[in-house]
Amino acid sequence: MSEGSTEGRPTREAKRQRWSRRNPFPATVVENTLLTAPESSKEVRHLVLDIAGSGLDYQPGDAVNVTPANEPALVAALIDRLGVPADTLITDRKGDRTLAQALTHGFEITSVSPYLLDHLANARGREDVAALLAGDRAELEAWARGRDVLDLLNLDPDWFPTPEAFLAELKPLTARTYSISSSPTVHEGSIHLTPATIRHFATDEWGDGRDRGGAASTYLADRVEPGDTVGIYLTPNKAFRLPEPDTDIIMIGPGTGIAPFRAFVHERANDEGSGRNWLFHGARKRDHDFLYRDEIVQMHHDGSLDRLDVAFSREQEDKVYVQHLMDSHGEDIYTWLRDGAVLYVCGDADRMAADVENALAAIIAEHGEVDPDDARAEIDRLRSEGRYLRDVY
Repeated sequence: MSEGSTEGRPTREAKRQRWSRRNPFPATVVENTLLTAPESSKEVRHLVLDIAGSGLDYQPGDAVNVTPANEPALVAALIDRLGVPADTLITDRKGDRTLAQALTHGFEITSVSPYLLDHLANARGREDVAALLAGDRAELEAWARGRDVLDLLNLDPDWFPTPEAFLAELKPLTARTYSISSSPTVHEGSIHLTPATIRHFATDEWGDGRDRGGAASTYLADRVEPGDTVGIYLTPNKAFRLPEPDTDIIMIGPGTGIAPFRAFVHERANDEGSGRNWLFHGARKRDHDFLYRDEIVQMHHDGSLDRLDVAFSREQEDKVYVQHLMDSHGEDIYTWLRDGAVLYVCGDADRMAADVENALAAIIAEHGEVDPDDARAEIDRLRSEGRYLRDVY
């Protein structure tokens, strides 16, 4: 950069801006590539967003919120179901706009609306929906999983609400949050994301099948290309920060849980600390789903990543997950923790996080020679000291 150049520096306008949910920064897409193999059962992408001049300042461990746009085919199907033109003008909290614009940018339509369910049960007298709402919450959540707003409309085929009445029963479209997978010192002026694309095919009560997908993930995968802009704003995560450079860290991140740890290792590769870095990653198959494989392996070879253990769950008859690799290295994990290491977990909250914590408790009990209750107490102590940190979703 030449003397006096402003390239890459926050502009005066950007310094005054407070990018937020109501005022997202229009980041330009620089790269949008597939990380997983085409034959993989998973679809994960790598996105690079240009934030030069924005004034956005992030740290490894932080997250970014992406403002999505709904899938055009689902928007068109909803409009067709309502039986009105796409350019029908509606007035809502955003002012005057067309129905197509409102459904594309304003409302959640890829998941079940609790307001619409309640309306069907009470105002429309749908006893089947009322029974769902009055029943067990877990059963309701299982029923709702994979369904969307069009499914709810089709539960009452004789109901043709006005656009305003229909939109009044929907939730506002919200941004989706992704862990940042880049280092601000190494990837200056950009933010990297590692989003998994949510897709599935499902049939409704009448046997009609159609493709479904996540609002933000399919938007990023199918409708965003280099040169396009994406609205973003930051969410700092002060509870998931790197320690001092001389402190050892253990990172456990299967699947897209690797995202913040890619940022961590890049950041620590450029400091002068003596802290060691140990990564546990999980993938289904080595050649299909090992995210950032070449880069991670190279960082292991050059010493930026001191230890690397990857569980490939579908490459043998018995499934192997990250918690099984933890069991295999229990003594070393215990020693690192005893000597002051910080342990991080990122990824699925429903099963993985609990399995990892159970494995950690078993390691502490065995190698610390304590009973299970004392092992759990030790985990609580690590948590209170900021040495057992989780970013799970």
